[in-house]
Amino acid sequence: MEVKQQKKGILGKTIQVRLVSDLKKSQKYYRDVLGCKVDDWGHAEREGMTIILQQSNSPDDVRPNAVSKKRSDYPTDWEGPEFGWDTYIHVSWDDLDTLVEEIRGNGGKIEVEPFTGTHGHWEFKNTCIKDPDGYNIVLGSMREIQ
Repeated sequence: MEVKQQKKGILGKTIQVRLVSDLKKSQKYYRDVLGCKVDDWGHAEREGMTIILQQSNSPDDVRPNAVSKKRSDYPTDWEGPEFGWDTYIHVSWDDLDTLVEEIRGNGGKIEVEPFTGTHGHWEFKNTCIKDPDGYNIVLGSMREIQ
């Protein structure tokens, strides 16, 4: 009996779309604070990060994520974040502190100072910055514990 392999398509790069209360203000923030290349379409790009900023119809439509429910069934003893995550950007361990100082120097708000922890055999370091609409952007890095 012949088994047919089903062909699968390939998913491309994921781009996050974010509703904002003031498009011009958000474009300025992503350009001047986060160092993104920002175009008139609302694309904000820097290295591997791309976010499309779109003007909301009403400020009430702008809804950053709430804190997620804690879970006890993760593969390690972690139960979930202590604050809402809207974007998670993986960065190298050595770049995280440099990025924090760059963003702070550009007038960005560091909502959660860098902190470290462990997940099983991995050590992580995260920080959180907040954009003008209150979206939490997590910069995170991991490395295997030696």
